[in-house]
Amino acid sequence: MRRACLLTRRVQRAPWHHLVCSGWLALTLAMTLPISSLAGEAEPAGLASIRGDLTPKDQRRVTAITRPASDFSKPEQFELMQGGAGTALNAVNRDAYSHSSANITFEEEATFKVGNGLFRKLWVSAPSSTQASDGLGPLFNARACQSCHLKDGRGHPPEGAADATSMFLRLARQAETDEEKRAVAERAVLNFPDPVYGGQFQDLAVPGLAAEGKMAVSYIEIPLTLKDGTVLSLRQPRYAATDLAQGPLDPRTTLSPRVTPQMIGLGLVEQIHSANILAHADPDDRDGDGISGKPSIVRDHQTNELTLGRFGWKASNATIRRQAAEAFAKDIGLSSPDIPQHWGGCTEAQKDCLAMPNGVQERLGDTELPDPIMDLVTFYSQHLAVPARRDIDKPEVLTGKKAFYDLGCASCHTPKFVTRRDAPNKAHAFQLIWPYSDFLLHDMGEGLADGQQVGDATGTEWRTPPLWGIGLTETVNGHTFFLHDGRARNLTEAILWHGGEAQAARDGFAGLAKADREALITFLESL
Repeated sequence: MRRACLLTRRVQRAPWHHLVCSGWLALTLAMTLPISSLAGEAEPAGLASIRGDLTPKDQRRVTAITRPASDFSKPEQFELMQGGAGTALNAVNRDAYSHSSANITFEEEATFKVGNGLFRKLWVSAPSSTQASDGLGPLFNARACQSCHLKDGRGHPPEGAADATSMFLRLARQAETDEEKRAVAERAVLNFPDPVYGGQFQDLAVPGLAAEGKMAVSYIEIPLTLKDGTVLSLRQPRYAATDLAQGPLDPRTTLSPRVTPQMIGLGLVEQIHSANILAHADPDDRDGDGISGKPSIVRDHQTNELTLGRFGWKASNATIRRQAAEAFAKDIGLSSPDIPQHWGGCTEAQKDCLAMPNGVQERLGDTELPDPIMDLVTFYSQHLAVPARRDIDKPEVLTGKKAFYDLGCASCHTPKFVTRRDAPNKAHAFQLIWPYSDFLLHDMGEGLADGQQVGDATGTEWRTPPLWGIGLTETVNGHTFFLHDGRARNLTEAILWHGGEAQAARDGFAGLAKADREALITFLESL
């Protein structure tokens, strides 16, 4: 079933792209994914299982260009340009994640730069003489978007004297009563926050207010011997919330650590047609391959329609704007038209927090971040370019790519998609892209479990993270910490933590000869 989708292609300054499901697959999807039964609703546009934006000719061309690789003696066509026509061909350095899409207009480049300024802006507590910058907190994790998304890249867990700015703890419990379970089933909520500390643990506060506490991380080293005798060690993390300002957490509250992900290619991901993603879903593993990815179905907070979640570690948001609004509200404590909570993450139990001043100014609107600011930050986030591949014709890279396919890694880390022909911005339209993700939820086993339900995602499920740009993490961010909590100190450890649906691929990797393991890592480092 996973291979049965017809794929399409494009003509512009770059590649070809797009996916359209055949009638047979659409019928299978209807049987497998009863989307229309969710809350008794008909299939919404955001969950369409058939693409209507392509001609039959386009579909045939995309089918050819997005077919899985079978010849590993040479690179595939357009493989260098993994972000389509917008791929950044700039020199590889610390700014590799911070370039604008190469195919936006001159006027859009100016918009991108203004958005970048707002992304880097340091916010201050209210009231302040810098009225365009106040509204921070009162509780917060960072003062700027860039503080978490370091150089638009990947965050890290606290290491030595390093702070925890780019990693935080999500707080939540599962539904318990019938009413709560109904609210989750109807996509009215994702889960339920701690009654005192809310949905995110904030370790910073404005002057005059105590922070909620501190995040504590400790590790246990777990020795591991591979088939060829190589001895490694994996570190098992333990998390706690300490120095709590308002008493203990609710005993039902779970802690889910999250490092901030890289920002590249988000606008392209947003324009992958839902049919392309749903075509890879197989929640009941009907094809018997051991992979049972399922879509995360969420509410569009502007239209209230059901749609496909594709952003966040558990695919809890459908749009970049919503992802940005939640980060502003929870990480920095700023209200927006999307989330008009002027006191950020303060709960009703935190009276001192709610008594602090906010940064709303009538001349700018009724929230701390009016629509123009949200529009600019969203545009910036949508147009951060994916860097070009490197060493794509190197023999070791091609050998590693073959191993990636042979082990079944491509079953979840889907290499190629074609974006929508009718994308709102033509820079994103009909692009052949190489994110190496299916954007579905997968059970990754108990080793990586956080025990926290987030909408459709259970406590063992995570969205497949895109791999493009992963090989430049050390260049940009100065570290090689991977996975949702940064526990893996390199790509080898990241693979060896895979379990659940990825157990067979993980075991296959552990059984390879050293040279073949290194080749696979070299392939990943070329992305």
